Amino acid sequence: MKGDIPRQAGRDLAGFPCLRAGGNPRYKSPMANPVIALIMLVLDLYWWVVVIAVIVSWLIAFNVINTYNNFVRTLLRALEALTEPVFRRIRKVVPPIGGLDLSPLVVLVAIWFIQYTLTWASRTYGF
Repeated sequence: MKGDIPRQAGRDLAGFPCLRAGGNPRYKSPMANPVIALIMLVLDLYWWVVVIAVIVSWLIAFNVINTYNNFVRTLLRALEALTEPVFRRIRKVVPPIGGLDLSPLVVLVAIWFIQYTLTWASRTYGF
């Protein structure tokens, strides 16, 4: 058909091998391994935890959120318990630059890298 991209038999558009030779890559499951799928889900959830923690810290810094509220205080404790152990380790290597904490950015890039590597490995090696 007009506009189709030619591809090798058994490979998808990115060049990764399909599960079946000549199979349609659109219907191919990228995560055949449930352990890898679980790891990807946990990384997605932690990505959102980091994003929410950053947004909440900005709202507190600009006095939009009242920290004397019990719900807000509980939310802050939960977010701090989930993010501070990871942020603390990164702050030892990358200190705040000009008062700007880059540890959440480093965590988000690391999560993206791990997810991309797992996806690549599962498609390349078929696990």
